[in-house]
Order: sequence, then structure tokens, then C-alpha cells
Amino acid sequence: MSAATYDERRGRLQTYFDATAVKAWAQLTSDAKVSRIRETVRQGRDRMRATILSWLPDDFAGRTLLDAGCGTGSLSVEAAQRGAKVTAIDIAGNLVALAEERAPAEVRASIDFRVGDMLSPSLGGFHHVVAMDSLIHYPTQQIIAVLSELAPRCGHSIVFTFAPQTPLLAVMWGMGRLFPRADRAPAIEPVMETRLRKAIAAEPRLANWQVGRTQRITSGFYTSQALELVRT
Repeated sequence: MSAATYDERRGRLQTYFDATAVKAWAQLTSDAKVSRIRETVRQGRDRMRATILSWLPDDFAGRTLLDAGCGTGSLSVEAAQRGAKVTAIDIAGNLVALAEERAPAEVRASIDFRVGDMLSPSLGGFHHVVAMDSLIHYPTQQIIAVLSELAPRCGHSIVFTFAPQTPLLAVMWGMGRLFPRADRAPAIEPVMETRLRKAIAAEPRLANWQVGRTQRITSGFYTSQALELVRT
């Protein structure tokens, strides 16, 4: 991975989520009334989170989870409620602070909230890794590079989402530019599923991993696809 390119993208995302859109993101991930556009995104994210959680153990006791790009912490909380020991990390300090504030008292001891890079080796190893909508801003080869760095520190499964490249989505993203900036997400990189699968299969550092389940969620202006990697 090109460190400069990765750092540049990460910096833009940090600026967006930590400053430009922190209030909008706080509303989006709450039960507050939002615009129709954001409501479709909220519903899509709720469905995606439920899908990802359904692929993880019902009984998480004794297992660890890295929530890579935890945002306001909803997935981390639900995993902790199942008994997981969670490391929840995000580059946006304001979102992590909000996640800590929202976390129910009964699970706070089970979640280690951190501000920083999800690829930091200092985080250690985990049974499972989830990256929900945190890799949709990176092109295929950078996604592969991220997965390759996470894989050696994960024992069972990695679940991540990507933005699937389709003609319909191209039109929708083009239309999205007509809406106010407050309703826009940061730059998304459309990825072809077939190309992503081939890249995973061809990456030597992912030789001990195979593609498992996949699910595309579409809800208005939200479209994202979950993909599961399982250690063989």
C-alpha cells in the first residue's frame, strides 16, 4: 500500500467525520428526525449492521472483536452485549467520544474505545474483525492491502463492506451531487465484486483465507455490500 495515498485518504476522512459532519453523523446514528435522504441511509446502515452481526457468534464469551472504524459504536455495543471483548477504533475522535458517551454502563468495561489507525499493530490480535463502511472510501488494491495487514492478526473471520460498482449506483452518485453538501457522504470508491474476489484470491498474504457469505444492502441512497473472509 502507498503510505502517502492511504494517509491522504485517511486524513480527508478524519476531517470530514471529525469536524465537517460530526453533528450530522450524530443525528444519523440516533433516533432524531432527519431528512428523507438521511433516513434511507439510516435504514440501510441498520440493516447492514444486523446482517454483519448475524454472521458473528451469538455467544461471544471469551472472544475478541476489532471494530475497525467504529463510528458512534452501535455495532461494538451489540457485540459486547453478546459477551465480546471489543476494541472499537476510529480516526474521528469526536465520534469515538460520542460512542463512549452512548455506550450503556453495563458494557463499558467490555469495550476499549480508541482514537487512531485501525491498522496499528499495537492493537494486537483478535478472533474477529469487522470493518463496516470504513473501506468504502478506498479502491480495490488499497482494500486488499488493508485486509492483508489485518489478516495475520485475526484468527477466525473478517467481515468488511465495499461500495459495489453498478450502473444504477453510478447514476445515483451523480444525482447525489445535486443535493446540499450536508447530505453528501465523503468520496466513495466503487469496486467491482468480480475484480475484488480475483484480487483476494491472487494475494499471497490472504492464501489462508477464503470468501464466505456476501450480502448487498440497498436502501434509497445507501448501497453497500458485506463480504466475509474466513480463515481456512
